[in-house]
This record gives sequence, C-alpha cells and structure tokens, in this order.
Amino acid sequence: MTARKTATPPRWLKPMNRALMALQRVGLGMKDLPVLTLPGRRSGQPRRTPLSVLEMDGQRYLLEGFPGADWARNARAAGTGTLSIGKRHERVRLVELDATVALPVLRAWPVRMRDGAKIMADAGVVAAVTPEAFEAVAGTCGVFRIEPE
Repeated sequence: MTARKTATPPRWLKPMNRALMALQRVGLGMKDLPVLTLPGRRSGQPRRTPLSVLEMDGQRYLLEGFPGADWARNARAAGTGTLSIGKRHERVRLVELDATVALPVLRAWPVRMRDGAKIMADAGVVAAVTPEAFEAVAGTCGVFRIEPE
C-alpha cells in the first residue's frame, strides 16, 4: 500500500473529538488533552480541535493528519490561535515548515505518537507506521511549529 495525496478521516473521528471535548469541559477525564482554537477561515468563529502535540528538541509541533484538514487550512489562514491544555491557555503562532525542514519531525511522529500514526495508516494517509512512511508525506501533510505569540 502506498500513501495517498488525499484521504478521508474515519467517520468516527469528528464525533469522537466532540465527545472528548465535551467530557473535558465538564471535567471528566482528558484534562491534559491539547485543544487548538483557531478562527474559521470563512466565518471567523472559533473552531476547537483536539490535537496531538509532539515535543522535540525544545520545540512543539503539530501534524496535519489528513491532507486538507480544516484546522490546518484555518491555521494557514489565521496564523495564530490559542492552545489549551487543561486550564492553561496560550496564544500561539503556527509556522508551517518547509517539507525538507519537516523531515525530522515526520520521522519522529510514528515513534512518539503511535496512536495518531495508526489512525493515519488505517485511513491510507501513510503506507505504514514507520519513519520512512511518514517521511514520504513531506509536502502533503503540513507540519507546524508552535511558537509563543
């Protein structure tokens, strides 16, 4: 199986994300779930998305798990948002990395973020949960460095 340039997230992903955020809001579990809030690129209304944050070499990164993901398109349009983890809220700037600069992050992703990597493999975004397979999506799935605003 080879990686695809487009992939549809599993049908259960958006409802699961909504449920996780609802549980978090009422204080039931997932207290450390990172949630990125960005203005919608058309509506301007806040859009909340739970995401995995990879910490590596003193930096934090986000990976666009599905090419064309709404949160990534909103990040490209807005450039800034709020990252919330528990009760901590931080204004952040999201800097999309060039595909060659993103390679070390992509290679680390399946090793350090196995659950998210498996979802991407199951959806056909990557061919396997290996550093080589993730490296192959450079330029297709955006990698964003999180910087304080």
